[in-house]
Amino acid sequence: MKRLAVAVLLAAVAAAGAASTARPEARPAALAVYGGLGSWLDIFAGRDWWQPASVVTTLQAHGVRTLYLQTSNYSQAQDVMRPTAVAHLIDAAHASGIQVVGWYLPSFADPALDARRSLAAIRFRTPNGGRFDSFALDIESSFVRNVGLRNARLLALSRLLRRTVPSGYPLGAIVPSPVGMRHHPTYWPRFPFAQLAQSFDAILPMAYFTHYTHTANGAYAYARDVVTAIRTETGRPNEVIHLIGGLASGAPEVAFAAFDQAAQDCGVAGLSLYELPLTTAPEWTQLTTTLLGEAAGAGCAA
Repeated sequence: MKRLAVAVLLAAVAAAGAASTARPEARPAALAVYGGLGSWLDIFAGRDWWQPASVVTTLQAHGVRTLYLQTSNYSQAQDVMRPTAVAHLIDAAHASGIQVVGWYLPSFADPALDARRSLAAIRFRTPNGGRFDSFALDIESSFVRNVGLRNARLLALSRLLRRTVPSGYPLGAIVPSPVGMRHHPTYWPRFPFAQLAQSFDAILPMAYFTHYTHTANGAYAYARDVVTAIRTETGRPNEVIHLIGGLASGAPEVAFAAFDQAAQDCGVAGLSLYELPLTTAPEWTQLTTTLLGEAAGAGCAA
């Protein structure tokens, strides 16, 4: 029965995708949610989950526009983990003018599970009627070894989400770094950037430069190369890009400063470090001084 349900789901979504590949126009909403400074909480972040007032106070103090809140992943027992804490965080953030994006990590091994858990985040409501301002799919699992099958399931899920959400509701794609994938060519060959851009309104690359360099020049070049590669691969020079700068406290301040400068020069819409509990005072200072926009500057030439 499970195999039949999965087959029906994939067939229906594929048919819908064949009928129309143009995404609805949601750029203003995408910029409102994914633009500016962000911060992240995953399901392993510990006590922050139970301290919504403290979390919001920290975010406000540093001018954070959006909180990225993980709802679950493919290995957890619940579609939405800690629903009471999630509701409190959403309501507290909204009361302070901070938007909230729910995000989920699929494995692509069980399409029905991934679809259900993604939709559970989109449909989540607090007792006060609050909801996530957007949903982002965390695309990084290589659990399914067959890349063709992995891509097919990813794109089917992406189209299902696009068809399901209301017009104007922005969707984000959290994607592996294209520069990182060059270093690991067998990880995800033929990554479908262009097809994802048809379903998602913002691209959030995991630009974790700290895995490869700790120098200012290296960090700058890494960020620039990530942005230019995404614009090239999607065929959208004005793609809404929110750059995730890797693990906070993982590199010298000069490297983070150079990374932030590249984000500014390349005109990305938004910027963040992973994640909130790890972000240091100097990093917050650097982040809050980064000027973000949409136009690619001269420093972003390939």
